Amino acid sequence: MTHVAVTVNGVLREADVEPRTLLVYFLREVLGLTGTNVGCDTSTCGACTVLLDGESVKSCTLLAAQADGREVTTIEGLARDGELHPLQEAFHRNHGLQCGYCTPGMIMAALSYLRENPRPTEAEVREALQGNLCRCTGYQNIVRSILDAAQQMSGAQV
Repeated sequence: MTHVAVTVNGVLREADVEPRTLLVYFLREVLGLTGTNVGCDTSTCGACTVLLDGESVKSCTLLAAQADGREVTTIEGLARDGELHPLQEAFHRNHGLQCGYCTPGMIMAALSYLRENPRPTEAEVREALQGNLCRCTGYQNIVRSILDAAQQMSGAQV
């Protein structure tokens, strides 16, 4: 067993895990944070995207032990005081989801991207989402949601 101490959504969480435990399974099965989804286990789909020290990563490609001593933000960590994050609001407002399975990963990847580029073009958003797949939509409402959120968040801390 390996002991890991990870700050998840602002709270220090510690557990003993098998050394081969993937971060996505640590989040889901050990911590009960099921907003991060397992889609492919090969880093192809991006459903498992979380922020690690503020950068988007696919949690199916990292061991929980690699997150030891680091900070992880999941979709559950975005809402504050019962208020959805502007990206979550924009996805709701623009119908940026269909089945919703990819949505947490899309939002987390978009958040990381908007921190790098707070005023993206449609083409830039589409390029930034290349690592996240949606099998239900044509991406139009997802892109519209991200552009809407970027506009809402302009001038604010992302």
